[in-house]
Amino acid sequence: MVQIFSRIQKLMGNRFELSVVSDNEIWANEKIDSAIAEISRIEQLLTTFKSDSQTNQINDNAGIMPVKVDKEVFELIQRSLRISALTQGAFDITYGSIDKSLWNFDAKMTVLPDREIALKMVELIDYQKVILSQEECTVFLQDKGMRIGFGGIGKGYAAEMAKRLMIQEGVKSGIVNASGDLTTWGLQPDGKQWTIGIADPNHKNRPFSYLNISNMAVATSGDYEKFVMIDGKRYSHTINPQTGLPVTGIKSVTIIAPNAEIADALATPVTVMGVKVGLDLINQIKGIACVIVDDHDKMFTSKNINIR
Repeated sequence: MVQIFSRIQKLMGNRFELSVVSDNEIWANEKIDSAIAEISRIEQLLTTFKSDSQTNQINDNAGIMPVKVDKEVFELIQRSLRISALTQGAFDITYGSIDKSLWNFDAKMTVLPDREIALKMVELIDYQKVILSQEECTVFLQDKGMRIGFGGIGKGYAAEMAKRLMIQEGVKSGIVNASGDLTTWGLQPDGKQWTIGIADPNHKNRPFSYLNISNMAVATSGDYEKFVMIDGKRYSHTINPQTGLPVTGIKSVTIIAPNAEIADALATPVTVMGVKVGLDLINQIKGIACVIVDDHDKMFTSKNINIR
């Protein structure tokens, strides 16, 4: 009998759920094993928690010298910089220099950090100072103290690579869900498209609407996981890389795109850009749609989407 075989595993510090449609449980589990191994491999490359990862080698040599990296890492950085240019810096992998000690987003946080201090903190954030050499396959961060991190794109990239591997190994249908950044292919056992719930920003375990999709990816960036109220105003855990201050005005952004890497990478910058500018951007990109819920629970959608 054809059914869905799923497994949940903590990878890259996140909850991954991998699902395969098959009539053979042993075969399905072998494919899920392969996908988990692939995500673990990517984690080793991109993590900032291991001193010898390629990310940390780049960071340790900031302002000193270029670092030779794998082609895969080089190309991911290259694509990240393109998204930075597209979003005018609202997405920026050099956010790694932000001092987390200023931002704990817990009940003890009752005031925003001083504007001047916040601005000082973001001085080292500048994607234009990431110098790439295609010939040498090297990455160089121009200023000492600069740091890159793949928090805004890494999960989506890993989900997409796991999907690619499973398709190569003959999996006709499935889902890779990386803590809400998910990518789908094929159809459910009953021949219908996958039904994806979009989380309600006020009740994260309850969807407020559904989409039917196949061969598409969805990513949601929401402040329902972490936010603070200061003087009656809600501040998101997302930091604007240009000001160093938390974003306000949007509760959640959901991006629907052909692949999870792009969906993941666009969800945060749209939050930073705000409803109007964010929707203008998405409306200009072919094949990508967006749903935004603002602080007043009003829903906005890009032109090319029908929500039920």
